Amino acid sequence: MSSQLSLLASPNAPARRPDFRDTLRQFSFDGTPTFEIEESGLRYFVNAFWTAAQRRGHSIHEISYRACFKSQLPGFFIERLTEPGDRVFDPFSGRGTTAVQAALMGRAPAANDVNPLSAMLCAPRLDPPPVAAVAARLREIDLSVAVNDPNEAGLLAFYHPETLRQITALRAWLMGRGEEIDPVDAWIRMVAINRLTGHSPGFFSVYTMPPNQAVSAVSQRKINEARAQVPPVRNVPAIILKKTLSLLSDGFPASHPPAILLTGAAERTPGLADGSVDLIVTSPPFLDVVDYEGDNWLRCWFAGIDPANVWIDKHRGIAAWEAFVRRGFQEFARIVRPGGFVAFEVGEVRGGKILLERHVAAAIAGLPFDVLGVMVNQQTFTKTANCWGVNNNKGGTNSNRILMAVRR
Repeated sequence: MSSQLSLLASPNAPARRPDFRDTLRQFSFDGTPTFEIEESGLRYFVNAFWTAAQRRGHSIHEISYRACFKSQLPGFFIERLTEPGDRVFDPFSGRGTTAVQAALMGRAPAANDVNPLSAMLCAPRLDPPPVAAVAARLREIDLSVAVNDPNEAGLLAFYHPETLRQITALRAWLMGRGEEIDPVDAWIRMVAINRLTGHSPGFFSVYTMPPNQAVSAVSQRKINEARAQVPPVRNVPAIILKKTLSLLSDGFPASHPPAILLTGAAERTPGLADGSVDLIVTSPPFLDVVDYEGDNWLRCWFAGIDPANVWIDKHRGIAAWEAFVRRGFQEFARIVRPGGFVAFEVGEVRGGKILLERHVAAAIAGLPFDVLGVMVNQQTFTKTANCWGVNNNKGGTNSNRILMAVRR
């Protein structure tokens, strides 16, 4: 492959751009040079590409979601590989970090996820309503209405009866809006979904952990017993307004082209035209490491989503996961323009015993992509360290490991 990447299809981008690998080689935030090594036919670039001092992104990102990456990750690629107006897409959107960061940087956001919860969390933060409008709407909603819910017995493990009455009344109001839900209601729904459970008075629930997922009612009762706690009364509108002010404390997203938000499988995105995407930054489900359905059961309840109807891929076997990745890249080959870039983050799973980036490279063999290598964002390492398998987080993900590919 040429050391230059042709950017043929973007009217806003320069005709030629230096090889992104040289950008990584020359990168140094704190004076530490990038460590480069070749293993199993892949070139690895290891450094702290965003340090602990940089980890806080824009306040509008601060909603919790299971297995989400920091906004600095898409920001790193968006800044270096796109121009304002370019289309940036995440086919496994989750809470919408890539799309929101793209909007903040004046790019055209696009996002897809198999769970409709993703669009509910993402869309309102791309174009937030005025705080005054949110406050006025909260005053309009009658939360004194008693609403019977078949899940009440389980929900009372998390909420005081008075708090639960407010939550179910708000849920009934939002569900009653149907297709007529406006940006203000959509914002309130997004914030409420994010405040359902957590570990502080800033959430609707009694103390529970972690805040990015909901334990079962049985588990919550055990937490309550162990801590000798009972759910306190919470002021739902006050919590929503406080979180609104917090999310918008760094300001509103910049002016940006209209977003494209899709719900469905990543291998089928008919809402995106051929060759219309300049950059993909994404992170797919990592084998069976995360139980997205179980973790989001309470959020899905509030949003009126039946988790049983949301088919989220889980793969115990590598062969099945590779086939899943290949189907995604076959679609990426259609929507990414020649010279466009894919940053495919696979984290670290099972204590580094399985190196998913190598299986991604195998999965896309024969497709019109050139693999540039793997960027490893790691805060502490030495040249003699085993950067492929840090051992302080055996059960989940650790360093960011991002396979980089360019569309031929």
